[in-house]
Amino acid sequence: MIDQDSDRDATIVQLSFGDRLGPLLDTESSEKLAMGEFFGIKSPEKKIDIDIATHVVVEDDGPKRSMLYIETADRPGLLLEIIKIIADTNIDVESTEIDTEGLVAKDKFHVSYRGAKLNSSLSQVLINCLRYYLRRPETDEDSY
Repeated sequence: MIDQDSDRDATIVQLSFGDRLGPLLDTESSEKLAMGEFFGIKSPEKKIDIDIATHVVVEDDGPKRSMLYIETADRPGLLLEIIKIIADTNIDVESTEIDTEGLVAKDKFHVSYRGAKLNSSLSQVLINCLRYYLRRPETDEDSY
């Protein structure tokens, strides 16, 4: 918290987390949340193995950044995995739009490399890394 009495140009910022977001923040519970178990809906006795195709696209989003679109099967820790891959390729994330429709994650990342949009070579490296890793959730971290 910033004290405006001491500094007139300061802004007060306060963060709090409510109990209703608890299941959303707990990555181990996201499968139960996606299946509706947290809301009293009984989950199926046999889990359905759905194969959701992974799509990764990079497009220009102005002269100084690119738009990274990712559509893949949602799972616990997915966003962390994506950010880790992006960071490992030294690409900066300026902003994101995160969306989940059922069991499908549809995410948009505004990205840049050293203040400029991604060139075709770097875009292809990023796409290849994401496709490889996201299609194989059991892959070792160091293998991409």
